[in-house]
Amino acid sequence: MTMISTTLLIATTFTLISGAALAQDAAAAKILASKSACMACHAVDKKLVGPAFKDVAAKHAGQADALEKVSARIKSGGSGMYGPVPMPAQAHLKDDELKLLAGWILAGAPDK
Repeated sequence: MTMISTTLLIATTFTLISGAALAQDAAAAKILASKSACMACHAVDKKLVGPAFKDVAAKHAGQADALEKVSARIKSGGSGMYGPVPMPAQAHLKDDELKLLAGWILAGAPDK
């Protein structure tokens, strides 16, 4: 096997594994969002009571600290960033759950 073939094989394998992991993360995040009642006020691509997840992703695009900001906002709740309606705090969520949700939202809340 040539060096190029080996490199392509490794890259393809990594892509397939990471793609499967992302799909699992997206599915887990979507379930967590439903169980935490996020979907009662948010949708992926349209404003309901709160902003669309795609709008949240767009607002934080390119920000190095976006994951921390969105995680903290989910945990503490609040109002004013997207309007006067308050978002309830999700203080019961663990840090890894907050980061899973925030990462999913910042990725545009993909289905898979």
